Amino acid sequence: MNVVSAPSPVELDQPETEDLTSLGTPWVTIVWNDPVNLMNYVSYVFQTYFGYSRKKAEKLMLEVHNDGKSVVSSGSREEMERDVQAMHEYGLWATMEKQDS
Repeated sequence: MNVVSAPSPVELDQPETEDLTSLGTPWVTIVWNDPVNLMNYVSYVFQTYFGYSRKKAEKLMLEVHNDGKSVVSSGSREEMERDVQAMHEYGLWATMEKQDS
């Protein structure tokens, strides 16, 4: 009689979630303060384009207003190019850069 046993489980080294996140999102979009746009408009843009809640949009808007800038999104280079272009179309001053490690 032949007995077949189940293969023993093999544990593979899985990268930490943080590692995956940092590798998958190396670029950020930064919105800068400007003397033209009203704070409620900036908050509206963040809610409309990014789908952020009012609370999160207002937090980011206050960072722009008080600190002069805010990181509003992160992702691939192509995604951030799209987000920067969208912010420009809304009349906001935005740039992108590699995310700090």
